[in-house]
Order: sequence, then C-alpha cells, then structure tokens
Amino acid sequence: MSNRFIATTSALILSAGIALADTPRVVVDITPIHSLVSKVMKGIGKPDLIIPAGASPHEYQLRPSEAKSIQDAKLVFWIGEDLTPWLEKGLSSLAKDATVTTLLEVDGIELLDFREGALFEAHDHDDHGDHDDHDHDKHAKKDDDHDDHGHGNHDPHAWLSPKIAKVWLNVIAAKLSEVDPKNAGTYFANANTARQDLDVLSEEINKILDPMRDKKFVVFHDAYQYFEKDFNISASGAISLSDASDPSPSRLAEVRKRVFDESVKCVLAEPQFKKGLVKSVIEGTGSNTAVIDPLGIKLQAGP
Repeated sequence: MSNRFIATTSALILSAGIALADTPRVVVDITPIHSLVSKVMKGIGKPDLIIPAGASPHEYQLRPSEAKSIQDAKLVFWIGEDLTPWLEKGLSSLAKDATVTTLLEVDGIELLDFREGALFEAHDHDDHGDHDDHDHDKHAKKDDDHDDHGHGNHDPHAWLSPKIAKVWLNVIAAKLSEVDPKNAGTYFANANTARQDLDVLSEEINKILDPMRDKKFVVFHDAYQYFEKDFNISASGAISLSDASDPSPSRLAEVRKRVFDESVKCVLAEPQFKKGLVKSVIEGTGSNTAVIDPLGIKLQAGP
C-alpha cells in the first residue's frame, strides 16, 4: 500500500470527521418534526429525537441519553407546551446554550382551539380556509361530561396540516442557517424540495378524498381538524376529547347514537388506544373501522 494512498485516505477520514464535528447538534421532540428537520438537514447531518415513536408525547420521562442530547444541542425544535407540557421545564434547565424554537409560536400559522363537544357540526366546504383565528370553537357542541382534554390552550396537532408544515420548513432552514451559515444554501434548497414534496403529497391526498368528501366518519380523539381544514373534510365527532383521557359513558352513548342515527360510514381508531372503545361504538351499527396513525409510530424515524 503506497504512502500516497494512506495519506489520501487519512485526509478523507479527517475531513469527514471535521465536517461531522461542525454539524450543529439538533434535537426535536416528536417523529413528524424529526421528519421535517431531517429533510432540511439532508446531506449535512441528522437530528436527535427526544420522544421515541410509540411513546405518548403528553407523558414521557426523559432518559439520561435524551437529556444529554438536549444539553449538548445547538438547536431545539418542539411543538410547544400545548403538546408536551412536561418538556418545558427540561428545556429551561438543560438547553441553556441552545436556540429553542417553539413551532406553535412561529409567525404565519393559524392555531385552532379544541372542539369541546363529542359531536361536531359539518363545516361549510365552500367556505373552508376563510375562517378567522380560533373560530372552530363556535362549531363545538358542549359535552355534558366535561372531559379534560389534557392539552393547553390550543389544539397542538398542527403537523397534520401540510400548509403549516411548509411554513415550518422555512423556519427550520432559517434557524439552521443562523448557526451554520456555510450550509445555508443546502438548508434552504432542501426546504424548498420538501415543500414541493408536500404539494405533490397534498394533490395525491385530495384525489384519494375526492370521492368521499361527504361521507361521514368519527375519529378516536379530536386530533385532525388541521387536516380536515386543509383537505376540506369534516369529522362528525370524536370518541375521546383527548388521547390523554378516557371518554365518559355519556360521551360514548352520544357518539354511538350519531353513528347509528346518521349512518356514519367509518369510525377511525388509533394504534395505541383501546380497541374495545371503538367496538362499543360501532357494534350493531353496520359502520366500518380502520386505524389511522397521527404520529407515524409505525414508520421509521427520518425524512
């Protein structure tokens, strides 16, 4: 083996090590945000994930390795305390040297209030997308069992809106460019590609949904109104107000009555919640059921 080959190989390994060392340490809270940040960092580095797929964002205990990642981070991207109230204290104490971006607080997005009732009124599809901020609560019918939705002031499931995700991609690229200006061009180019991917995905979703815009469906918990707004569909109700609380018997009875009376076609479950609750709602109604996964817990973390 020639000395020149050894020297060249050593130089390549050294330069790769330096490039890796120069990559900013980035930490994110949940897998959908990990996906967006991974897309923006493609070819440069990978973010660390705090809450693993399958764990509840509302209740999670940091492991030492995750706490260390936050402590070493240069940048942190998280949805905000409306989704993970327990994480705010950890970020305050551990991420002292990091730039922390709360995605629900960035400019250019519209936050929605929770719909408090078990049953939802159908949106005016011709008017969709023209609502003022936080107007969805006027569509809600108050539930008599006063379930605690377990979240903060706003519905935090905003990652289910491609329009909001596109805003976040710009913010992510900008924040990365501030701490790593030499790679700014790559970050913004990657963000642009990711926005185009979301446009293609949105077109595909719209084509899938076109034949079933007016079909009635019920969701397990009220996590999908951002998706509903972007794609001009309307859930008829939710079995549980939140994935952090069990529904009361009166709420279950109310949802079941709507499923039966209005011939609701489908009741959508989620992978980590009790199948028996869905069964109790649809039994004897002729309604179908399927599983949808708002956090992508069965997908490999990454872009």
